[in-house]
Amino acid sequence: MDAGRSDGVVWRNRALTLFDRVSVPVAVCDVYGQVVLANPAMAAECGTTPGRLRGRDVLELFRPQEAGQVERIAEALRLRHRSRYQVSVRWRAPDGVERFGELTADPVSDSVDATPTLLVMLQVRGECGPPEPEPAVVTAMEGRVLALLASGADTATAARELGLSKDGVTYHLRRLSARWDAANRTELVARAYALGVLTPGAWPPRARTRGAE
Repeated sequence: MDAGRSDGVVWRNRALTLFDRVSVPVAVCDVYGQVVLANPAMAAECGTTPGRLRGRDVLELFRPQEAGQVERIAEALRLRHRSRYQVSVRWRAPDGVERFGELTADPVSDSVDATPTLLVMLQVRGECGPPEPEPAVVTAMEGRVLALLASGADTATAARELGLSKDGVTYHLRRLSARWDAANRTELVARAYALGVLTPGAWPPRARTRGAE
């Protein structure tokens, strides 16, 4: 082995050692976004090992928030532009928490004419809050009964407002109490707010309903 080639091997090995020790998540991808090489920090964000990331599409691992960003980068790479590119992404960490951040991609190659590979770095910006749960399903009539109950109406008042008999109002309240295991009307109203059926902060109370009458 000649001296020049030997030096190249030494520097390559040193670069790979440094690559593995960097705490920032880093990967090398081909021009189509397929992972060629990933460091342990990048693999940890995906809950796997570096070897298992090889061949994976980086934009499937980290979901772009704007499709237009990816299309612009792809066009720039086809035209052999060599700018730094940034994509806003989200992904689910191994602990189940949704995170957001940016992928920064730098095209690199041995010559200007060669097809570049992409040096990709991930910057973690934070964690997303849990999604707002879907409201429990109630009918429009059940929602109106709950809203009147939350406003302080008694059975007779609710019956007049809704055009029902008192027994009709009681029927709806019993069904809702059984469905949500509520011991009394106060607990039933509390459950309605907790389940997203009654709109928080609204007065007079109003219901968010789905489904049929």
